[in-house]
Amino acid sequence: MNDTTDVRHEVSAVRRAIGSRTLEAGEARVLTISRVYPTTPADLWDACTDIERIPRWFLPITGELKIGGSYQLEGNANGTVERCDAPNSFAATWEFGGEVSWIEVAVTAEGDGHARLTIDHIAHVDDERWAMFGPGAVGLGWDLGLYGLGLHIASGERVDPEAAQAWTTSPEGVAFLTAVSDDWCRASVAAGTPEAQARPAAERVTAFYTGAEPPAEG
Repeated sequence: MNDTTDVRHEVSAVRRAIGSRTLEAGEARVLTISRVYPTTPADLWDACTDIERIPRWFLPITGELKIGGSYQLEGNANGTVERCDAPNSFAATWEFGGEVSWIEVAVTAEGDGHARLTIDHIAHVDDERWAMFGPGAVGLGWDLGLYGLGLHIASGERVDPEAAQAWTTSPEGVAFLTAVSDDWCRASVAAGTPEAQARPAAERVTAFYTGAEPPAEG
């Protein structure tokens, strides 16, 4: 990561929203994150789907990235590719901690040599867990991923995972994570979560990601 990160620019470069979708198993929450990158749609698609390139900005990955193929992100989720409309979009299950959610990833042209990446993360989250952690529990992880992708696209190089981890506890990293958590809180409130519930949830997630003291319960 970069210790001279313009935190406000990085935070404002991303769109964050919370919605809902009715699935066969019932109502699900939809977390949407989106960012424009200074590259072509073809290059952005390649960065998100080439099994050799994904680890340069995200996590080591194994498996077969084709319809019906399975993947495993090292130390994180695994799943199955359910749909692919190359070079525009794909969908896959996201299986972690004994639970299954879904991701839908789309790449669209933005003009002037730019392209937008949009990720929908769809999950059944019960009200109790939502009240405790809100969208930031998932959202901050995606924000870090999209930030890493931006660094990779800008330089063409691999993001050093050890440096990336160290950056999250630097003043710039903590400022970034705090601001991002605040923005997910605002998205949660805009989606109907009471402010009195959304704010403590965001503070808990910020504390988890930054190693800060969590807020007192009460």
